[in-house]
Amino acid sequence: MDTAKAKKALKKLAQREGVSEETVRREIVVAIAEAMKSPEPQAQAFWKAIPHKGEQPTPEEVIAYIAGMVKD
Repeated sequence: MDTAKAKKALKKLAQREGVSEETVRREIVVAIAEAMKSPEPQAQAFWKAIPHKGEQPTPEEVIAYIAGMVKD
């Protein structure tokens, strides 16, 4: 899955839940930030493996990465 498809998935989730896309993204950003604080080596390796452009992966980057893992 690429990030464009991930963006569409976020939109569908927002519609299904009856909230804005921004609300969904904001909640996922918070969850990512909290998860990245884990001191566990496996968790740190997971987050480092996700290709991302910024300081932390975007929701779209995480969704695309995990979708790729599941697909393989």
